[in-house]
Amino acid sequence: MPSIESAHTANRTDQHQTTSASVWPYVAADLVLVILFAAIGRSSHGESLAGTALTAWPFLVGAIVGWLLSKAWRAPASLIPSGVTIWLATVIVGMLLRAATGSGTHWSFIIVATIVNAVFLLGYRVLARLIAKIAQRRP
Repeated sequence: MPSIESAHTANRTDQHQTTSASVWPYVAADLVLVILFAAIGRSSHGESLAGTALTAWPFLVGAIVGWLLSKAWRAPASLIPSGVTIWLATVIVGMLLRAATGSGTHWSFIIVATIVNAVFLLGYRVLARLIAKIAQRRP
């Protein structure tokens, strides 16, 4: 059984081996999931999907801010700091931009946005790690 020290070293090594080719799928996944969040929200309120970009843009800006703050390109699959920072920035910056532009920020929307974006932006990272671990165990 590997020690905590060797697991930490292995994780650090994985982070240093990140290439731009392995970063782009995470960037794309984050942006697509934020757009999906906006589309689902619009659809659930009977609004046209044509306005999805209008709903999504503040959260997309937030996701980009999260990428920059966490330097997620170093370890895009990590939950901490990458995933959590991207998730929180997506919601916080998104809500601040919505408030600044006169869009809705009702408390119930903040709660839903926080939960859905956590499930989306953190959930796929957890699944990706589980799949990678399973794949590594196969002979």
